Amino acid sequence: MTTKTITQILTLFSVVLPLANSVDFNYPTVFNFGDSNSDTGELGAGLGYELPCSAMASKPCILRFLFTIVSFLLPLTNSIDFNFPAVFNFGDSNSDTGALIASGIESINPPYGEIYFKNPSGRYCDGRIIIDFLMDAMDLPFLNAYLDSIGIPSFRKGCNFAAAGSTILPATATSVSPFSIGIQVSQFLRFKSRVLELLAKGKKLDKYLPAEDYFQKGLYMFDIGQNDLAGAFYSKTFDQIVASIPTILLEFENGLKKLYDQGARNFWVHNTGPLGCITQNVARFGSDPLKLDEQGCVSGHNQAAKLFNLQLHALCKKLQGDLADSNITYVDIYTIKSNLITNYSRYGFEQPIMACCGNGGAPFNYDTRIMCGQTKVINGTSVTAKACNDSTEYVNWDGIHYTEAANQYVSSQILTGKYSDPPFVDKMPFLLNIKF
Repeated sequence: MTTKTITQILTLFSVVLPLANSVDFNYPTVFNFGDSNSDTGELGAGLGYELPCSAMASKPCILRFLFTIVSFLLPLTNSIDFNFPAVFNFGDSNSDTGALIASGIESINPPYGEIYFKNPSGRYCDGRIIIDFLMDAMDLPFLNAYLDSIGIPSFRKGCNFAAAGSTILPATATSVSPFSIGIQVSQFLRFKSRVLELLAKGKKLDKYLPAEDYFQKGLYMFDIGQNDLAGAFYSKTFDQIVASIPTILLEFENGLKKLYDQGARNFWVHNTGPLGCITQNVARFGSDPLKLDEQGCVSGHNQAAKLFNLQLHALCKKLQGDLADSNITYVDIYTIKSNLITNYSRYGFEQPIMACCGNGGAPFNYDTRIMCGQTKVINGTSVTAKACNDSTEYVNWDGIHYTEAANQYVSSQILTGKYSDPPFVDKMPFLLNIKF
């Protein structure tokens, strides 16, 4: 699908969705008449003509999918608006907007960021990640990373403490990132203390810093735990990993409670996705067909993720009851991503597991020796890990992380509200101003 096509589709969103907030759309039913601009299957049903979901012909299928999203979102735009003044995020590479890169621990090169930012933005993606779409939905600017001090970043509407490679458990000597959730919470405490100190000195920095009451009224988001489980499979048995889950979640609970003690009341918790469907894990642990499920994912990894999520969900319910005046929303990312992997062609994708940017070609296009965008000499030959021609056809970007197209799909499903506990299908908690 071309950039022009995407632009046309997104322009439709920018026109249609704002209108839903200004006009009463509570009609009991809709009768539509038209041509292919609004055909949701009439030609196919009447003449038996099937629109192909491949290459450039995938446009009709993606269009149909996007119009399906519109059908979900338009009725919801008249509902409740959370209207959070700021967002404070904690996590790993799924929501890192530049922390690990700013720390100097790692660097990324083009083609990272090529779709939206046109250059590497500190995100492990070809464009935007899930939190970017959610910030857009709340009509808030993208979050700057706490560690990124270049360019006079504004933290007026929140701050991102997430860093790629981070874990819930404290980091070890072999960890990719030292910024475990305990460190991230400590960074927040330092951030809040410094903000209040600067605000007390005058209004000069007001436009760069959150107001004092934003810390109590803001939304605290979490997307972390994936690395605790995935990393453990390299050295532990399945039973050992499962046995460690309560310890992992105790650390998570302690971090959340520290934020609560600082006045945080609104929490948004993502569970972990299907780890067994990540290219890196399939390539490393999926050589035995008996260990794979029907989708070609590693069963053990996915089972561990499910058990982790069950306990995380129970913890969120417990904390909701224990912490007075708290609002804790648990979001089932696992089910959303599993549905995408299982029904990828329905949503216009062609490759559910193979990486877009990598080396080695099919079936995985993933090589542990060379990262996306790098050039190295391998077996005496100079090799560059390049991106595919069209990342919108791929779910996986670099063997570990999702493409912008996949992140957009996941975000759209989050925003339906039906994958959350408590659900908000009939009381949408975002003022939708989506800039997809």
